[in-house]
Amino acid sequence: MERRIDFWRERQMLCGRCGHRWRVDLDCIDRWEQAEENCPGCGLTCEHEGSPRVTLDSGDPALDDDRIAQFSWYHSSAQPHWPTRDFDPAAVLTPKTRRVMGREQRVAAWVARQRAKALHVGTYEAAVHNMLRRIRDQADQRSPFFLCRVRLKPSVVVREGWLVDPGDFVGDTVLDEVCPPCVDVARYWNYYEDPGGLSLALGRDAIASVQRIAVPLPDTWDGGWVRDAVAALEGVSDTVVPATDRPALRMRPSSPRAVLG
Repeated sequence: MERRIDFWRERQMLCGRCGHRWRVDLDCIDRWEQAEENCPGCGLTCEHEGSPRVTLDSGDPALDDDRIAQFSWYHSSAQPHWPTRDFDPAAVLTPKTRRVMGREQRVAAWVARQRAKALHVGTYEAAVHNMLRRIRDQADQRSPFFLCRVRLKPSVVVREGWLVDPGDFVGDTVLDEVCPPCVDVARYWNYYEDPGGLSLALGRDAIASVQRIAVPLPDTWDGGWVRDAVAALEGVSDTVVPATDRPALRMRPSSPRAVLG
């Protein structure tokens, strides 16, 4: 089941001081983070303790346990085969790195911690936000990305209620800490990606299937339209615009690169 995709839908803000709740869009959230907005109830800005923050929408359909496995969930990754079934974190370690880490016992302990991490899936919007954040903040401008659509097993057991984002400072979550025995999936309130939406922390065994596409699609480049656009631009001549008596801008790009920037 697909949910309506709407990056610009309104979200709810809740003031920690006066309890005022109101609806905002992403532009308003951006202004809020720049201290250009304040609480309509008490005037508090983001610079103060207890200031308003995006909060969970009580009408979020993902709050219904019975619908969790019915929805499609999304993840963006630079790994072409996410999630790797036979995940071996040590495969990327060079002999030098192993020596720096210490004895093989320490390497084994590190591998165990890596394998204990939860996977994360969320809304379509959250997956796209994650990709853009990584491009902006984590030097992934040249990384290939893959958008994954995830279907869960119908039998998954969902943890009751929801959590505040359980990730550490790098976003890692220990699966056993959020999904105790006999629980497959934990919902959490996502503040950073698709602010205010619900995402899921889960293990590989909760996933029934994954569909992946490269972003951008490898066959979306069409040189034909570029050539046509260049020809049209080169054919533009100086003309007088009656309203201003000024010549229209004449553009003569020397190559398609000039059009594309």
